Amino acid sequence: MNRNGYGSRRCEGLRSRAVSAYDLRSVDLPRLSGAGLRVFARALETPGVSPLILGKLVADAGIPVLSAAEVDDAPRYTPLVPARLPSEDMDPPVDTARLELGNPGPFVSAFDLARAYRSGAADPVSVAERALAGCEGLGPQQAIFIAQDREDVLRQARASQARLQAGQPLSPLDGVPVAVKDELDMTPYPTTVGTRFLGKASATEDATVVARLRAAGAVLLGKANMHEIGINPNGANPHHGLVRNPYDPARDTGGSSSGSAAAVAAGLCPLAVGADGGGSVRIPAALCGVAGLKATYGRISEHGAAPLCWSVGHVGPIGATVADVALGYALMAGPDPRDAHSMVQPPLTMEDVLEPRLDGLKVGIFTPWLEHASPDLVAVVRQAILHLEAAGATVVEVELPHLDLIRVAHAVTILTEMATAMDRYPEHRGDLAPHVRVNLSVARRFTGTDYVRAQRVRALAMRQMDALFAQVDLLATPTTAITAPKIPVDDPKETWSDLSTVTELMRYAFLANLTGHPALTVPAGHDDAGLPVGLQLTGDHWQEALLFRAARAVEAKVTRRLPPGYLALLSGGAA
Repeated sequence: MNRNGYGSRRCEGLRSRAVSAYDLRSVDLPRLSGAGLRVFARALETPGVSPLILGKLVADAGIPVLSAAEVDDAPRYTPLVPARLPSEDMDPPVDTARLELGNPGPFVSAFDLARAYRSGAADPVSVAERALAGCEGLGPQQAIFIAQDREDVLRQARASQARLQAGQPLSPLDGVPVAVKDELDMTPYPTTVGTRFLGKASATEDATVVARLRAAGAVLLGKANMHEIGINPNGANPHHGLVRNPYDPARDTGGSSSGSAAAVAAGLCPLAVGADGGGSVRIPAALCGVAGLKATYGRISEHGAAPLCWSVGHVGPIGATVADVALGYALMAGPDPRDAHSMVQPPLTMEDVLEPRLDGLKVGIFTPWLEHASPDLVAVVRQAILHLEAAGATVVEVELPHLDLIRVAHAVTILTEMATAMDRYPEHRGDLAPHVRVNLSVARRFTGTDYVRAQRVRALAMRQMDALFAQVDLLATPTTAITAPKIPVDDPKETWSDLSTVTELMRYAFLANLTGHPALTVPAGHDDAGLPVGLQLTGDHWQEALLFRAARAVEAKVTRRLPPGYLALLSGGAA
């Protein structure tokens, strides 16, 4: 048994020999773009040729480990962990004003705007006009938004201004610009999910999370760009434009919530809505130097989000500060009768967020996993963990075996579910970008047996995480294994397939999606090239407030740098 008391459990449910505690590896897969990628995509769709190529591609990606493993656990088809009897009653609203926890700067937060509105130093209409002007000034090379209705935005801002003048704000978010990923329904816009064939008509109602933000007075700024159907963690989109990293336009934002993260990092809004099936909130937030949360599975309603990956998908907030993410979460979370998975959550509470110290908190690190990243990034993450210790936390060494098997189980799960979703549109296969077709071709090679095996691995992973959180309160890792990579194409209408880089970006993300645990990325500093580094904190189910509390301790000590061209919605910057 190791020092944490659960080493003897690590092989339970997995009948294999010589199990290594850390088995993730970097992979070397084809890097393709342009004409070569188009030819490769067609070959994968050609009978007679496809099986030969797919067999090698799947083997090189390590997928056969799934069929080789003998997992005893019964399959779990969702990671839902019920915490109370189903109820249609909404939780009492959180006092979101108490989340005004201070802003260490230099980004403008939603609470900075709220204070400026109260003091008369700014008003929602002028801020909305400034945000719209910033969007219009981005130019064709930076496609953060795919749709905006100027008059609708100003109408919302004028309504907010009237409420504030009457002394009746709906929440601290009243009058604050918010971007929404094009994966969620929002009137008066269509929902394209990053494609060129979906969303031919405008949404007739808001997704639940959008409706809740609108009810809180948010000024919904428009539909943010995303990777096509969210299938890769980068900012490519040949139909709506390439999203570039605000810190360096030659580098990627990450994805698939690329536009949402870039909008916050660029200063166009302090809060945005993303969606995360395999790191799609956390990866772009980390690469763009902002904060982002994937909450517990079932905590935030999925009603009105595109049905892409049912058992691993999560809607979540991306914010300029931890307080912004906490505010977005508090307003978006809670039971929704239109999403059955959301009806078994415990009451929403944010009390832990207000505690400034971390005394008694145990933070787990699995050193081989933490260090499987670029060295300068690891150094930044280790410094952030020291900030947790300085606030009173104790760092504990832990082990998480079978990570490579869990990685493959997540890949099989999300790709199978996405292929199932897109099989509704067989006549539009040719309308998808070549790299999307490559991913879907791989997914269609998986069998029903593969999918069930993956769900048995999910059960094993959840059991391992139960053992982990019996010993520690949080797990700390980097958010990504690399900082923002260079965009490998010159033409913004071209896409690329680089599955080796995908594994580097997703190395720390997939676990929480498969097991449903909440995970938050917080800015931890910058690498040697000046690019943002994210620290990821993962907690037990329903422990989002604890993540915010720990993330605040890091945020308070980290020096952040604004990206070039940052648009301060307040003329004086952070209030």
